[in-house]
Amino acid sequence: MNPFVNPSKIIVTCHKWLAPSLAKEIEALGYGRYSVFQTGVELEGTMADCIRLNLNLRCASQVMYSLKAFICNDPNELYRNLVTIPWETMLVPDGYFSVTSNVFHPTIQTNLFANLRVKDAIVDRMRETTQQRPSTGSELSGAVVYLFWKKDEAEIFIDTSGETLAKHGYRKLPGKAPMLEALAAATILSTKWNKATPFINPMCGSGTLAIEAALIASNRVPGLMRSNYAFMHIKGYDQAIYEKERAALDAKINHHPNIKIIASDLSDKAIEIAKINAAVAGVEQMIDFQVCDFESTHLPETEGSVIMFNPEYGERLGDEIELNATYARMGDFLKNKCKGFTGYIFTGNLDLAKKIRLKPSRRIEFYNATIDCRLLEYELYAGTKRTDKLPIAE
Repeated sequence: MNPFVNPSKIIVTCHKWLAPSLAKEIEALGYGRYSVFQTGVELEGTMADCIRLNLNLRCASQVMYSLKAFICNDPNELYRNLVTIPWETMLVPDGYFSVTSNVFHPTIQTNLFANLRVKDAIVDRMRETTQQRPSTGSELSGAVVYLFWKKDEAEIFIDTSGETLAKHGYRKLPGKAPMLEALAAATILSTKWNKATPFINPMCGSGTLAIEAALIASNRVPGLMRSNYAFMHIKGYDQAIYEKERAALDAKINHHPNIKIIASDLSDKAIEIAKINAAVAGVEQMIDFQVCDFESTHLPETEGSVIMFNPEYGERLGDEIELNATYARMGDFLKNKCKGFTGYIFTGNLDLAKKIRLKPSRRIEFYNATIDCRLLEYELYAGTKRTDKLPIAE
């Protein structure tokens, strides 16, 4: 079995509600046949396709290559199915692998037990066929095997990513309550921003939205900032394939994009952190960082500019009361100073969003961890009407 040659099902996972953006990325890479579900995209290809997907995708979490799907009713049946797989053709006998899983079955009280049965099957098979056994552990630094088991249906995959793709590798200092990089990229890709007009991010915090906008505008993909993937530890891996894909990423970079990106924050510490993160990402020179209250952000006069807020949601009562005024000020700012722009507010508190007192033209659903969120879009035409009684509906 050579997964670098033999095509199989590929599952690209993502966080909840990022799948539409992920599907657009996959289609842009030339994959025309795929299906979309709530937390991922399914397509077909080889491990060589997995290399390309890992390097290019902004919104993904893991890229999984399917080895076998089977009916499974208990841990012993799991073992019997997995011990028949020719692991010796894929794993290095004296190498290292780890196991992850999502299991929903009454015979399994903890995923750790399911992981142990997977490890037992792999190690026993390897010992029998090679007289050696690989070492195992929890760190995702080598080959990774993933088990999905729900009711009586189980499927075993090679996780070709290892560490999650959702973190893009530039955020050395996270700042306060940072937005996950994959989520930030998906929200930007869901806007009407055309990468030609200015992108403004007031209240930028550690700079994730502004940095992701700069990465998108300059065609810099996450694979440029990472050097280790789980696919590199599978037998049959060809370094030349990876290097060819990696070189293609370099060739696509737009080193001098004609774009203006502005990031402002009241905290000079936040701006300091944002600059450090932007420098690691290689886009610091693309972003105009400003230390100021969002209402004092120096705005361009370009028609069609996009302005995007990711304010706090207010987890405690006192915070929410204080944030009422902030959300109201954001509404006034958008109405009075951003005419001709398209505005976006990402929030997990729709009660606070009512304080904006502008009618959104779109409400795009996302999740931030476990928080049900909306990306609210506002067409800020000259003369936008404001009403204190305008509801924000689901």
